[in-house]
Amino acid sequence: MTVRVCVVFRYQDSGLSQQVLLRFQQIVDSLQDFGDGVRSAWSSQLDSDCGFILEQPLLQHNQQGMLGVSCSHKLESVLRQLRYVSRETDVELHPHAARLYTCRDDITQSYLVLSHTMSCYNQVVSDALQEEVPLTQNQLQDLNRTLSDLQTTTWSCEGVLQRVEQQRRRVMVLHAAVSQARANMDAMTRIIQGWAELQLLQRSADSLLEGGATEQSCRRIRDEGQALLRLTQVNRGLYAAEESSESWIRYLDHIDDKVQDGLLKLLLRSLHFLSDNMNPESCSSVFLAVSLQLQETGSVFEPSVGGGLSDLLTSVIADTYTAASGAPRVSGGRHGNYQETLQQNPDLSALEQEVMRRLLQVQEEADLLKGGLDRFSFLWQSDRAAVMKDFLKYSRQLGPEELEAEEAPPTLKDFHREIECLSRLRTDVTQLDDVVVLHSWLQVDLRPFRDSLLSVLHDWRHMYTTYLLSAVSDSFHQVIQHGEEESSSSSRFPLTETVLLLEAAGVKLPEHLAAQLQC
Repeated sequence: MTVRVCVVFRYQDSGLSQQVLLRFQQIVDSLQDFGDGVRSAWSSQLDSDCGFILEQPLLQHNQQGMLGVSCSHKLESVLRQLRYVSRETDVELHPHAARLYTCRDDITQSYLVLSHTMSCYNQVVSDALQEEVPLTQNQLQDLNRTLSDLQTTTWSCEGVLQRVEQQRRRVMVLHAAVSQARANMDAMTRIIQGWAELQLLQRSADSLLEGGATEQSCRRIRDEGQALLRLTQVNRGLYAAEESSESWIRYLDHIDDKVQDGLLKLLLRSLHFLSDNMNPESCSSVFLAVSLQLQETGSVFEPSVGGGLSDLLTSVIADTYTAASGAPRVSGGRHGNYQETLQQNPDLSALEQEVMRRLLQVQEEADLLKGGLDRFSFLWQSDRAAVMKDFLKYSRQLGPEELEAEEAPPTLKDFHREIECLSRLRTDVTQLDDVVVLHSWLQVDLRPFRDSLLSVLHDWRHMYTTYLLSAVSDSFHQVIQHGEEESSSSSRFPLTETVLLLEAAGVKLPEHLAAQLQC
């Protein structure tokens, strides 16, 4: 306006200025006409949209089959435009728009409540577990009958907000109960999944098997099994289910299957632990250990590779199965506890057989190891007294086929031969390994066997050296008693050579004999 006045003031007498002012006014009038046209079209369209909305039912099924607010996008657009209208003072509304404008606050509130209500309702319907559907079927049918009222009620009806609030309360009660029941189911699932991570079997500090199911794990299964029962009873109340109803029994069977599957995974993991650690291709270190002992009956493994380890593994497997008996049965219609059911599982049975097959393989190798050491068996099997008797009579041990032989008392050379033979055997025994690992997982401690065998060898050597010491002592007594020279001694062994042989064998003479020899 100020610019126009200035233009008029400065150029009011100019013909050109009059033309400019006229053109300017034409432009302003055109813009005004255009704006009025746009506003009129907008107002007409708004009125048409409001009229359409007012005739629509509150709810309808969408393309996914779920219930939702009718024409929600168009309704939101209309409500936004009406909020714009509320900020303007010069907007003239047509009848439908004016009618919707007067109740816009109630419709906005109804729309927000109804949108949230339908979201909760659809969660109950769409997220239902297969086993849950029969439990909520009756409640949903009752709710659908009441919600059908909102599928015929339009936004133009009186008391829309009150009707929406009434249905909201019914939906939210069911939604809260079902949501809590599903949360309880999730909690039960987490408990069951956690069992598969328990350590029933593990290695001890020295990398060997620590047998048996741990008491801590078994206690946890028992305690959490009771928690599962409590949660199922809570859910029965939330679903308002009859304990004897078929739908509730199927629901319990579903949970029972999940529990059994969780315990199956736990047992499979434990038996795989055994099988993998007894597999030469997958085990990383020693898993079980035995020692080779020398007893009166001969060399034996302790525990025995066959019976002893078999009993151990059988006991470990039995303890592992026992862990499954700790969880109380969820389904009252199924007989026996989980342990009894799982013992019939073919996958677990196959793993048990695999463990025993690997034990049989290592037993064969252990027998070969023990058989190789049986080359020393004559040392503990022979009667030393009988051997010495034959040696003193024939200078050797008679063979089993020899009934008679010509007597030939041993010479000092024969004694030297026997002592040297025992010395070589002692060297062989001393060089035996401390431990031997079979099939990469069974450790055999040979030290007890080696120590016992060295003791037996000592007894054999002692038998020969004691006899020679006795001969030396007799020779000294003869020299002292008869004043004879060594060369004329009645002993059949030369004294000096005998003493040298004993010293070479590492045998020290008694002090009184050593003193006499120095004299």
